Amino acid sequence: MNWTLTLDDLLATFESYNLDIWPMQVLAYILGLIALFFAIKRTAYSSRIVVGILSFLWLWTGIGFFLLYFSRVYTPAYLFGVLFILQGALFFASVLKPRLSFGFKLDLYSIVGLLFIAYGMIGYPAVGYFLGHLYPQTPPFGLTPCPTAAFTFGLFLLTDKKVPWLFLVVPLLWAIGGVMPVSVGILEDIGLILAGVLGTAMLVYKDRKAST
Repeated sequence: MNWTLTLDDLLATFESYNLDIWPMQVLAYILGLIALFFAIKRTAYSSRIVVGILSFLWLWTGIGFFLLYFSRVYTPAYLFGVLFILQGALFFASVLKPRLSFGFKLDLYSIVGLLFIAYGMIGYPAVGYFLGHLYPQTPPFGLTPCPTAAFTFGLFLLTDKKVPWLFLVVPLLWAIGGVMPVSVGILEDIGLILAGVLGTAMLVYKDRKAST
């Protein structure tokens, strides 16, 4: 059992994970773009498509990354995996009975949401590049927790109705927990912390404003 997180363990895990799952990284980006498209272009099934994609990404991360890879070097990864699986199941339940509604409006919430989405998809590898964290020692979008969580907060800000608090619990806890990888040198996760804290605050304010 290993309860200590190190930068070397993280980078080594990213490396083996990236090499083993290729070309899933390409599929993850395709799914991310599809989710963004349907979050902006409203159709009868757009919200179901978005949460269906989120469900897949969170379930894959929980099982594929945490349980099968990260748990080899960091024992708490088993707990993290369970939390991500539960979040993925929650999104899947919203496919069957929609509880999230997406509708793009050109306002501050959507602009910030798009920035969070861009950070999750593009910002992570870009910041990592300048920090010397080069592929394959980088967290792939949609298939590892931190870029996926930042992307999720971005999509939450593109909703046109209240986001039920249950959908925010795990992503917010994970965002706050980003201080741990930051402390060992994954400075890319500063963006995740910002997305989680600012995103949640904006959602709470948005919902309270709408109810008054």
